[in-house]
Amino acid sequence: MTEPVSTLSAEEIARFAAQPLHLEASELLDAIEQFLSRGVAVEQIYVELLAPSARKLGELWEADECDFVDVTMGLWRLQEVMRIIAMRSPVILHAVTAPRTALFAPVPGDQHSFGALMIDEVFTRAGWESEVVFEPKRPKLLEILARRGFDLLGLTVTNDCPSGDLAELISAIRSVSRNPEIRVLIGGRAINIDPTLHVAAGADGTASDAVSAVVLAEQLVAETRSALCQN
Repeated sequence: MTEPVSTLSAEEIARFAAQPLHLEASELLDAIEQFLSRGVAVEQIYVELLAPSARKLGELWEADECDFVDVTMGLWRLQEVMRIIAMRSPVILHAVTAPRTALFAPVPGDQHSFGALMIDEVFTRAGWESEVVFEPKRPKLLEILARRGFDLLGLTVTNDCPSGDLAELISAIRSVSRNPEIRVLIGGRAINIDPTLHVAAGADGTASDAVSAVVLAEQLVAETRSALCQN
């Protein structure tokens, strides 16, 4: 990953987090372009600005400080900004014998898709063939995994999800996956609250942010491919 040239202050991060409720996407983009022009890396924009802003919207909604329409519009503005940044930013390519493939989705029943969309963009920039599924029903998610052999599945868990339910889902995923060696990462607000949830759920790991997830995923997939080559 590209080393950051400049950093974002805590004040800048906090100030930006509240802006999607009040500013249009074009105004948010103007602010981000100022950060980019001084050397802040795109990955930092995703992890330190856009992700905290999305979390802030969810917290305001849960605290009944803004309504569903406000949250929806704020998330739409963040998604539009992220889409434009991704279009303008070059993808970081890796020379590998076979492309690494990943699918990202919120856990079925979770309507918060922004986290999956953001991590999909970060993985794409890191050279992965990455896709995202929005608000998937369980049968649809399993059907996609049964049809295509992804190296990695990333699930975002925003709402409270019992570890038993999550473990049962991951077990079903492994049983139907076209790739029997698929690696599963989980992340999101619920995991940040209880980092041990990934162990109870039978996932291969978790990460605190999208960039850390790329590093972990690279390691896991490399280990899997190395083991397969030795067999």
